[in-house]
Amino acid sequence: MAIVLQVPAVDGPGVDGLGVDGLGEAVAALRDWQSDATAFQLHPGDLGWFWRFGSEATAAAVRTWRRDGRIVAIGLLDGPELIRVTMAPDALRDDELSRQLVDDLNSPSRGVLPEGKTAVEAPNGALVMELLSEAGWHVDAPWVPLSRDLTAPIEDPGVRIEFAGPENAHVRVAIQRASFDRSTLTVENWRSMASGLPYADARCLIAYDDQGNAVAAATVWSAGRGKPGLLEPVGVHPEHRGHGYGRAITVAAAATLQKLGASSATVCTRAANVGGIATYLSAGFIRLPERRDRYRDA
Repeated sequence: MAIVLQVPAVDGPGVDGLGVDGLGEAVAALRDWQSDATAFQLHPGDLGWFWRFGSEATAAAVRTWRRDGRIVAIGLLDGPELIRVTMAPDALRDDELSRQLVDDLNSPSRGVLPEGKTAVEAPNGALVMELLSEAGWHVDAPWVPLSRDLTAPIEDPGVRIEFAGPENAHVRVAIQRASFDRSTLTVENWRSMASGLPYADARCLIAYDDQGNAVAAATVWSAGRGKPGLLEPVGVHPEHRGHGYGRAITVAAAATLQKLGASSATVCTRAANVGGIATYLSAGFIRLPERRDRYRDA
């Protein structure tokens, strides 16, 4: 049976938007596909973090490909120029699906990617990345996935940790906005995120120093017991950097995922982020093979 593309707000043969009601199916598929054998891929937490823009915006950013009614690939348009794609484990090297993906990614009229310079992220080993290179897409700057096994006991982070909720969401938001220059997170956005389906297995952590100052924060996302969990995002307030709080919040985040039943804690950052990589390594993470997006010039 032919592969059917689902893209919001596009009319055409074989095209039917997922819609808000279908987000649960996409989240469930992503949970099911997570595996420590696939080093790093689109995670239900990625949809969860995007949910801060609301359920309708999240549905509008999701693209799915089906075969015989089953979702076999999911893409998240994570910004106007980047789509993050993953596939069912048995479809990572599927020739028919991979060639369909390339055709759809190369055709702006199909609504998967817009015209102009765009990029694609997919798991290492995915056939679609090789086919994109053959089709003239370029290799982008490297990213570094990192992982920490959660089967062994985790050390104390050495700082006081609180979970963020409606009563102290403003503290979580303030750290985020201070940590990232272009952050647009607001308390309203946080509430939207916290109301989303993936947040049922997520936690926001806030770290405090000995004087009671909020110094760092992180959000962790579980994909279920025995599955890799995700740290997204992690930030240290610029006024409190250089004191080990990045390591502390990362260790606390790993411990939280362990309590949620995750098999491992994963995170990914640009290879150029030398300081961030050093922080994750100091918190017991190990480097996994680098990955590189494929991009198309305007």
